[in-house]
Amino acid sequence: MLTISKEFHFSASHQLMGLRTDHPCGRMHGHNYIIRVFLKGEPNKDGFIQDYGELKPIAQWIDETLDHKHLNDVFDFQTSVENISKYIYDLFKVQFPLLYAIEISETPKTNCRYEV
Repeated sequence: MLTISKEFHFSASHQLMGLRTDHPCGRMHGHNYIIRVFLKGEPNKDGFIQDYGELKPIAQWIDETLDHKHLNDVFDFQTSVENISKYIYDLFKVQFPLLYAIEISETPKTNCRYEV
């Protein structure tokens, strides 16, 4: 079994609601996010788990839906990377059956990985 990944980038703002008043994430702030999409399987006749070019719908969705947006206006849930990771996985799993995990980094030192 092999795993491949593709990385996508976007910038956006958000505000986590309900946190203590002195928590920095309770204020509106932004991140330069990195999303990594992981697919697992055996190579096809061309030697690919999945042709990276076939992942363009994910890139298009990120560009149109998330990039330079306020994530609280996009989602109807707490905009933590934990919740966003699961949402993106659920959104694309049917279209990409080999999808194994979604990882989102908010900063170079923090990330969340949702996998099943």
